[in-house]
Amino acid sequence: MPAHEARLAAAEPLSGGTSAFHFGKPAGFRFKPGQTIDLSLGEAGKHTFSLVSAPGEDRLTIATRLRGSPFKRALAALAPGATATIEGPYGSLTLHGDAARPAVLVAGGIGITPFMSMLRHVASQGVARPITLVYSNRRPEEAAFLGELRRLEQRLPGFRLLPTMTGIAAGEDGWTGRAGRIDEALLREAVGQGAKPVCYVTGSPAFVAALRR
Repeated sequence: MPAHEARLAAAEPLSGGTSAFHFGKPAGFRFKPGQTIDLSLGEAGKHTFSLVSAPGEDRLTIATRLRGSPFKRALAALAPGATATIEGPYGSLTLHGDAARPAVLVAGGIGITPFMSMLRHVASQGVARPITLVYSNRRPEEAAFLGELRRLEQRLPGFRLLPTMTGIAAGEDGWTGRAGRIDEALLREAVGQGAKPVCYVTGSPAFVAALRR
């Protein structure tokens, strides 16, 4: 894949130590919702990120938890106008082509990023698709994009959001949704009784392994 130079347009704090970084989209850069890029920051090295933005947007957005690695420190220190090198896109975690077949998206924490690209793209197309998102976090304030996802559920026909929190009990701190880890009952609710869905799982390796089981 050819390398592209991209300039940081803005950085945006999200929630729970997570921030979004918006880069200008290089001319001719095309990708499918759910794909990744490699972002290089000179001596700080290279890191792979799922794109949060939809293909129709004029920017490339990534989101990440800002931990203490040299790369993440360099990323957090970028000022608007600074340049980075982008390679890609990569990956086959893309939304299936049959719009009538349901999709069940299961995300743990920051694993939500490729699903944001998919959902934003579907919303931009104005076509109803049966999509259910199961989204697990420790606490609501750590759940990146939760507000946007709730708004999408209100305006996107066919989209259903099933968030659950593992670090609090139902009713604690004003949380009125589900609490606890994703279990068989929640997955059965997500899958439903309709046509056999295509299921997608993203998150930490331990989260994905548990969901496979």
